[in-house]
Amino acid sequence: MSELNKPVIVLVRPQLGENIGKAARAMLNFGLTEMRLVAPRDGWPNPAAGPAASGADIVLEQAKVYATTAEAVADCAHVHATTVRKRGVTKPVIGADECGRIVHMQAGRHAVLFGPERSGLETEDVALARNILTIPINPEFGSLNLAQAVILVAYEWSRIGREMAGADGVLVQPTLEDTLPPAPQEELDGLIAHFEKLLEPRGYFLPEPRAEATRRTLRGLLTKPAWNHLEVRTLRGILSALEKPPRA
Repeated sequence: MSELNKPVIVLVRPQLGENIGKAARAMLNFGLTEMRLVAPRDGWPNPAAGPAASGADIVLEQAKVYATTAEAVADCAHVHATTVRKRGVTKPVIGADECGRIVHMQAGRHAVLFGPERSGLETEDVALARNILTIPINPEFGSLNLAQAVILVAYEWSRIGREMAGADGVLVQPTLEDTLPPAPQEELDGLIAHFEKLLEPRGYFLPEPRAEATRRTLRGLLTKPAWNHLEVRTLRGILSALEKPPRA
């Protein structure tokens, strides 16, 4: 399992320590150990998490805490947001099985976002993602708790890995020739901020009531191509050149 491309599980503003522990247990069942917590409601560490983890202590001990979702995924090239609806953000929609396949096939760090138990991910969280991960469930009873959602994603990741490797073999990260992985989220955020810096004084985000929607659309446009770090650097260079006054 150590050679598999393992996704990072990011719990955004989780509310109960017990649910964090159960999510850790679900992760370790399928060999996932990297958990990141964004602004947990009751702080961290949480004494209620340990008993609920039922022995998945390694996941809890290594869990890292971040103030914002953007900081939690800054080093990730691929971000997948679990949500039952698009929340006004246009993104490709995939299932847990397709997500598992993408993690194994596309180089770079992958993060899967899970929202708070009651409300799910906010629009700003989903806007960070490359795509939306939705699990088809009974429309008349859509009650899926946090640990259940995590275990479905972890199971599909594990199943797809075994399927691609053949029988019980271990899947080795494929080597992609002449192809660079997408840039980390941190570099992409820098590119988006650079665009916004140039567009703001030119009134691009006016009228004010539409500003946030316009910013989300811009982020979606720049996120979709999955630029690699050389492409991001080239685009930043172009923007820097445009900032300079024309030569006489």
